[in-house]
Amino acid sequence: MNTINIQIPSLTENLRIVESFIDNVKEKFNLNDDIYGNIMISVTESVNNAIHHGNKQDKAKSVSITLLLDDNQIKFAIVDEGSGFDFNNLPDPTAPENIDKIGGRGIFLMKNLADEVHFINEGREVELVFYIN
Repeated sequence: MNTINIQIPSLTENLRIVESFIDNVKEKFNLNDDIYGNIMISVTESVNNAIHHGNKQDKAKSVSITLLLDDNQIKFAIVDEGSGFDFNNLPDPTAPENIDKIGGRGIFLMKNLADEVHFINEGREVELVFYIN
């Protein structure tokens, strides 16, 4: 099993580092464009949430991204240093009263693009699983 870990300070501009990391993963493991696109959107949304909501853009706090790859799946674990959140009671971004809101779509996107989404440690860790075979 391949494992790669990166850690970034909680600054929005560090999303570029995450995008480069995912580009490198695509090349290294020869991922197809569909999976690559789903991973790029899901992981960057998750890291963005970790920076903004989890760590409250405190650059003294870090976001950790760990990739685990085996024969049939690629898994990303995104961990922040925040206080967690109630992932069972999220507003539905497709509900009429939420359709015009700017935020609130990240987790919805993750759940639609990843094959599995798990919230661990009271929401401080998000695990995104993509099947690759």
